[in-house]
Amino acid sequence: MDPLAAARPRLPALTSLRFFAAFHVLLFHAAAMGAVFGPAWFRKLSSIGYVGVSFFFVLSGFILVYTYAGRPLKMTSFWRARFARVYPAYAFALLLTLPFFIWTARHFSEFQVPFMAFQAAHIKVAAALEVLLLQSWIPPAALSWNAVGWSLSVEAFFYLLFPVLLIGYQRLSRRQLFAIVVLCWIMSNAVSIGYALIRPDGIAHPDANVYTSWMNVVKFFPLVRLPEFLMGMACAFLFIRAPRNARLALPLVIAGVVAIGVVAAFSSRLPYAVIHTALLAPAFAAIVYGVALRPNWTSLLENGGLVLLGDASYSMYLIHANVVFQFFHTPKGEIRNANFMGLAICLGIVLAFAILVYRFIETPARRKLRPKEKAVKAMAAAVLA
Repeated sequence: MDPLAAARPRLPALTSLRFFAAFHVLLFHAAAMGAVFGPAWFRKLSSIGYVGVSFFFVLSGFILVYTYAGRPLKMTSFWRARFARVYPAYAFALLLTLPFFIWTARHFSEFQVPFMAFQAAHIKVAAALEVLLLQSWIPPAALSWNAVGWSLSVEAFFYLLFPVLLIGYQRLSRRQLFAIVVLCWIMSNAVSIGYALIRPDGIAHPDANVYTSWMNVVKFFPLVRLPEFLMGMACAFLFIRAPRNARLALPLVIAGVVAIGVVAAFSSRLPYAVIHTALLAPAFAAIVYGVALRPNWTSLLENGGLVLLGDASYSMYLIHANVVFQFFHTPKGEIRNANFMGLAICLGIVLAFAILVYRFIETPARRKLRPKEKAVKAMAAAVLA
């Protein structure tokens, strides 16, 4: 084992950031379901909440490298640890949303919601894909059952590749790592910009309500989203090989936050497909890198309460969509509680439920299922994602 790897400190502030990304996704789903309220800047920010998933992809690549680079890695142990980390809560969320999945499939003709078309026509196939975390490989099926699970299908692909990718990355120079960051951003944007220019679905200005064939590929297909993960991995290697300069943290974080604000402000003028994928990936990488430098002010993010919310953010992400829908809609489908007090109550409900899932399902299942090798135990304390 690399001695420097053993000396890497925990990064609890990055765990806290996961909560803010999950909350951004929640804001988007509330807005997408009709709960639109607040000043213009808040509505703009909520409208691009889907970019929180891109943040998760970048952060995942960064944290896995930070955790495992320079340490012994057995593929089967790594995959088992990842399974123990993500699948128990994922399975619980599937059970929780099973009645809604069956009901929507049987009543599709009454509502004609586009992303439910596949599960209505192929409910058994959709269910099998969802259970096996393969739904994103069939883009029309990506949002079947528990819609947010598509990103876990993509993450599962990342986990499958990670041990091999780690070996390859360890041989790269700093210049090559910088090149990967740039190339990954170019490649991702080439796909989404190409979609916007070519218009393969025949729609001039698609938005978040478009679930056509090629749009689903751009948004959900694992190979299209892989560059965001690769960018995070490259940034992590740059981080662990560079001297710590905490003075860089604030400029990096400010640059990232400003970029998010600019994209939110001009979101109505930018192609939706471009924003959805990797447009903001460099901004997220800058924020992650800056916070990982652990300047004094990040102690605010290392507060125990925020870290707990970050720990519970995975369950929050998995369960929030149905709670948001029920909270902001009457049984007749009319909008209710569309104000900041309603949002606060809804968030409180989601967080309370998520913390219970984290405490009583995620954590015990992870302890029982993860591999017991001594080397893995030593690394487990550093795993944040």
